Amino acid sequence: MASFIKSAFTRYPVISNAVVYGTMCVGAEFTQQTFKRNYSEKSNPPPYDVASLGRYAVVGTCINSNLLYFWYKWLDKNFSGTAKKTIVKKLLLDQFAMTPNLLIIFYISMSIMEGKQDIFEECKQKFIPTFKSSCGFWLPAQTINFLLVPPAARVVYVGTCSFLWLNILCLLKSEKVAEDTPALEAL
Repeated sequence: MASFIKSAFTRYPVISNAVVYGTMCVGAEFTQQTFKRNYSEKSNPPPYDVASLGRYAVVGTCINSNLLYFWYKWLDKNFSGTAKKTIVKKLLLDQFAMTPNLLIIFYISMSIMEGKQDIFEECKQKFIPTFKSSCGFWLPAQTINFLLVPPAARVVYVGTCSFLWLNILCLLKSEKVAEDTPALEAL
């Protein structure tokens, strides 16, 4: 089984990464919905939001996984090695060049799929708190990864961190958008 998986990632890296990342996105949303169902104060919990699971499948499988695959390919090509200076560059570029774009794409694509009138409103309201959360989560997580985690355990470590982060992202996404919140430009 392990050789089959390794072969799939070698021969079909884009598809393999898309399937895994998409599954993690759907799994995180499913986890959040299950948590809310089991721990909400309602005696009659709402049914699972299958449409929401579908939207996470689209974002995870078709959009973000592909952006991340080609981003990391570019990053590794242009910043190869494990010297501390190289790692710091990769961390900073990943967090401050790629992450903002991913979050914007995430919120806008979800708003489009949800059929929202103003596809930018949720992004305007949630971008800064989400980006701060991302920095608070990923900068320490990746520092631990590069300093303490043995190379053989990095995939498992980063996969676990990704699943935790996707749960945080799903939670932030599920928060209601305020009706009368000042626009991002006014802040």
